[in-house]
Amino acid sequence: MNSLEGKTAVITGSSRGLGFAIAKALAKQGANVILAARTAETLQSAVHELKKEGYKAEGFPCDTSKLEDVERLAQQAVATFGRLDIWINNAGISAPYGLTMSIAPERFKKVVDTNIMGVYYGSYVAMQHFSTQGSGKLINLLGRGESGPVPYQNAYASSKAWVKNFTKALAREYAGTGVEVMAFNPGLVITEMLTQVDAIPGFEEKVLPLNTVIRFWGNMPEEPAQKVAWMASSATDHRNGLMVNFLSFDRMMAGIGKEFWRWVTHAPMTKPTIQVRVTRM
Repeated sequence: MNSLEGKTAVITGSSRGLGFAIAKALAKQGANVILAARTAETLQSAVHELKKEGYKAEGFPCDTSKLEDVERLAQQAVATFGRLDIWINNAGISAPYGLTMSIAPERFKKVVDTNIMGVYYGSYVAMQHFSTQGSGKLINLLGRGESGPVPYQNAYASSKAWVKNFTKALAREYAGTGVEVMAFNPGLVITEMLTQVDAIPGFEEKVLPLNTVIRFWGNMPEEPAQKVAWMASSATDHRNGLMVNFLSFDRMMAGIGKEFWRWVTHAPMTKPTIQVRVTRM
């Protein structure tokens, strides 16, 4: 039995990568999925792929840093499928790797606008619907930096610390209302965001140790996406405030073990290496 049959879910930043994998995982469980992204061309391609496999999906262009876009997205979801049950704030960007004060202010602001204001706007709009109907699940995506400072990745990391605290506070404010507010850290997800890295000149070499980390603990998007589908289901009813970290201790140890065995057996590396692009910003 599909655990999300008849439910409608909005996933921001879902034309590719983890967002698309989440949309597909929810659709497999019977959900009507609304994909949202800035670029209409890639968005429609993603929707076409889901529909071709028989899933119920639609897509709407949306810049999550603009409240009017996010409000329109919610209206389109309800107009298309008649309801709104799940909202996943997945859209996120990063700034170039390097000294915080070397990042151009406008580039830093883009991270804030997407990762912070985008999550706020998504939460604001979703909670208006959920509060009225007395049910719904809001899931905000975390990432590296949620539990402490990360030098040279300050814009992204600090934004995730904000998201974690924002989500925790929101969950407490809506305790007992029938609405679940949760957060999910997918760990190291092998997408373009992880493997295509911009770096300030002079910091290219500092990024390279990330290759080792990817070999140990990198996961394809489909793996954490399954966990999000579980969080969106009735399995988390009455678990408001739930915080899930996909990269558990057991997974970390398993990753080390697999990489050690690959090294012993001289098996080829199957995970991608990062590509560093030097930027002047």
